[in-house]
Amino acid sequence: MARGGRKFPLLLYRHLLGRWWTPIFTLGLVLILYVGALWGAEWYYIDPAKNIFPTLPEVDGIVLIAIGAVSIVFSLFLLTIRNFAYVQLFGDHFRIITPFLRLNISYKRINRVTSSEMSALFPPNKLSSWQREMLRPLLSRTANVVHLTKYPLSRFWMGLFVSPFFFCDKTPHFVLIVDDWMRLGTELDSARVSGRTEQKPKAKPKLTPGLLDDLNKHLK
Repeated sequence: MARGGRKFPLLLYRHLLGRWWTPIFTLGLVLILYVGALWGAEWYYIDPAKNIFPTLPEVDGIVLIAIGAVSIVFSLFLLTIRNFAYVQLFGDHFRIITPFLRLNISYKRINRVTSSEMSALFPPNKLSSWQREMLRPLLSRTANVVHLTKYPLSRFWMGLFVSPFFFCDKTPHFVLIVDDWMRLGTELDSARVSGRTEQKPKAKPKLTPGLLDDLNKHLK
């Protein structure tokens, strides 16, 4: 397997998944502590009449502990996979990795590479309240927009596995938010030019009439 270049982490996934893992982890921890507190009170107060806390049945407690444990594990999973989303360049293609989808896009598919602020690509006044709140920290960021001649996969199928903020309109493209957007844009544009240069067939040498005449003279 060809060795790829530098990995450019996708800030969109780092931000979106980072928003969720903390509250989910907190929820799981609170549920477990809640069960522990109620069961601890039952153990501490030998006389149930002195227990000021509600009694928690064993089955209910086990269910809450299970939900809490699953929440904590899932939150740690989100914390881990948020670093698994990145863009990486290879010899003849670039790769977009997300937690649920891997795309290989040939440089020959790139039409052009531009850059724009997220607020211009996704005007806040056209976003719903929850979308605006979700994107707020990223709206001032500059994104690379990779315009393609054609998607490597159906837009419908990609939409099932990647964030809707990868697309700002209906034309074939990807919106990529990375820290070093200038370097990524330069490398992609350079690869685009190189990829198209490699497509051009080499001109075949032709024998000119003068050269043919010289050959005929020598043969005679």
